[in-house]
Amino acid sequence: MASLKIGYLLPTRDQAVRGDHDLEQLVEQARRAEALGFDSVWAGDSPLTRPRADPLLLLSAVAVATRGITLGTAVLLPALRHPILLAHQIATLDRLAGERLIVGMGGGFPNRGTEAQFTAIGVSFARRISRLEESIEAMRHLWSGREASFTGRHFDYHGVTLAPPPASPAGPPIWLAGGGEAALRRVARLADGWLPYPPQAQTYARERAAIQQSAARAVTPALYATLCLDEDPERARQRLRVSIERYYNAPLEAIETVQAMFAGTARAAANWLTSYAEAGARHVVIRLAADDHHAALENFASRVLPLLRSKGTA
Repeated sequence: MASLKIGYLLPTRDQAVRGDHDLEQLVEQARRAEALGFDSVWAGDSPLTRPRADPLLLLSAVAVATRGITLGTAVLLPALRHPILLAHQIATLDRLAGERLIVGMGGGFPNRGTEAQFTAIGVSFARRISRLEESIEAMRHLWSGREASFTGRHFDYHGVTLAPPPASPAGPPIWLAGGGEAALRRVARLADGWLPYPPQAQTYARERAAIQQSAARAVTPALYATLCLDEDPERARQRLRVSIERYYNAPLEAIETVQAMFAGTARAAANWLTSYAEAGARHVVIRLAADDHHAALENFASRVLPLLRSKGTA
């Protein structure tokens, strides 16, 4: 079995929910994740629906504070931004990070909160997916380092040149979120990687195979997964409930029908993650459901990572 890279989602949303806005703590968490042997650190995006620190600005600080760890967005919402400005920000971050950047992107989960966020910013919620797709095409032209022009349904510009360009003319890798037939076609057509969160490894294996059959380029299969560790599974489940319901303001039972979530012991967590590795996942972004994120990071690194490495998956 190929090795499994393990990433860590910085708890930007969890910190904001508590009213704690000390961003240096998040940068220190990234430093600690690198020291503990994680392969990547990630930051989420949702300025209004689930408010938190801006992911690109935060990752700029992380880029300067770390040396070799990969940085990623999980996931960025390009449809909220104009592609010229976003391409400029991403190219600058890519330079700061020294080609360590992965840009995870999504269209925004279809619910009332997300729709309200788009409405407040003045972007059509109904057209967010076509805007996402067009943004990717536009940004890849802008990253070429050459003068770029573009005419589409949403954007129209001529004779635009960005400086600095990203470290590579192709720009950083773009990973797309999503499951289901339409999203899989989009991944196969546009993406360098796939970052979904299906609750079942069997679903993951089936959808990954569908992407492989029609992908226009090599696509890195990844996974976004939420874990809560405790040697008492019932206590882990209750802690997961508190964390998720505070994060989403929705019942755990509703969220876990669409997202990969685990609550239980370290050994059981390693087995659960291994099932996704066996289904084809090669990079997992771990969101830890916890009150004390410093302790949770240390706990995962000391108890789960060694088990994954002993299985040959990490």
